[in-house]
Amino acid sequence: MTSSRPPRSVAEHQAVVAALVSPAPVQGVPLAEARGLVLSSDLISPISLPPFDNSAMDGYAVRAADVAGASAENPVDLPVGADIPAGRTDVPVLEPGTAHRIMTGAPLPAGADAVVQVELTDRGLQRVRVLHGPPAGAFVRRAGEDVAAGAVVLTAGTILGASQIGLAAAVGSPTVAVRRPPHVLVLSTGSELVAPGTQLQPGQIYESNGPMLAAAVQDAGAHAELLRFVPDDVAQFTKVLDERIAEGVDLVLTSGGVSAGAYEVVKDALAGRGVEFVRVAMQPGGPQGAGRLDDSGVAVVTLPGNPVSSQVSFEVFVRPVLRAALGHPHPRRPVVTARLQEPMESPEGKRQFRRGTLDAADGTVREVGTAASHLIGALAKADCLIVLPEQVTAIEAGAEVEVWLLDG
Repeated sequence: MTSSRPPRSVAEHQAVVAALVSPAPVQGVPLAEARGLVLSSDLISPISLPPFDNSAMDGYAVRAADVAGASAENPVDLPVGADIPAGRTDVPVLEPGTAHRIMTGAPLPAGADAVVQVELTDRGLQRVRVLHGPPAGAFVRRAGEDVAAGAVVLTAGTILGASQIGLAAAVGSPTVAVRRPPHVLVLSTGSELVAPGTQLQPGQIYESNGPMLAAAVQDAGAHAELLRFVPDDVAQFTKVLDERIAEGVDLVLTSGGVSAGAYEVVKDALAGRGVEFVRVAMQPGGPQGAGRLDDSGVAVVTLPGNPVSSQVSFEVFVRPVLRAALGHPHPRRPVVTARLQEPMESPEGKRQFRRGTLDAADGTVREVGTAASHLIGALAKADCLIVLPEQVTAIEAGAEVEVWLLDG
């Protein structure tokens, strides 16, 4: 049950939750599945990029000396010895006094040292009139000018986006080594909960915490499995939980059933199995729980049931831990300083996380809604959290405050 000792600090509970989730194991994943994951080891290119000298333009491969001084008034006429499309592997040598028609990306033939743009010729097929004499090296992409063979092209800790995946493909890597996304079982409890889309009966509400937390887990980079509508029945809750744990999960994340009242099914089911329930000196989100199940060793984090309390608690305790397990170099939300547009009050001894919107243009922030923990409408409008320290009870408009950016 909840301890009678003084409330935990936010930092203390963050450390408890962080200790539950270890770095995820490394695995190779296909590039098509790698977006958003974090590279776990340096990627070394086995080849140079480009792998061979090639043309940067559609045009004609030439020896620069053969067309030196060419102009529209005094063109140089050359026989065309061959066509070299991109992908040709049997590229003939360019003989002195000749030209090869060449396409963008095609290998530069031995003997050539420049490319004349097609626009600066008469586009001849058998013979070509060159209207401009380029210098040696013109429109030639040299082998290795982008990447040298043996170079580290992506370092461990790199978040894999579109361009990084493109680079991995360009150097011939079909897979990349990343940390496996943790499998998080998101479990909502409450006999009053019903699925959106069904008809509400008196006393029922639509279940929102499960979809919200599952989306937050996915946004953090982990894999979420939503298991919802477990009634306020300890035996049923325990049965459902144990059956799913037996199939393999890394973390169980629950919402609701952790306060001090009756019918607190999560607390009643898990308090004797290795999960400790405490109060944390924060608002919203005071009632929290964390631990490992005695029989399976599976990590469990229990969040309060009010929607704002649940989501704020996820941001404070769970999201950074999941991102750290994936190897993110910066697991926490970006933090900035902004000036309050309006005065605020806060209870002494509790760290407040208030919902807000940031005006980046003038560096100010304003609260959205109030401190109430059930206002999910206000939560959906917020793009940041305004953090008020434990010792602050009142703060004036214009004062600087810490702000967590929720879109970073």
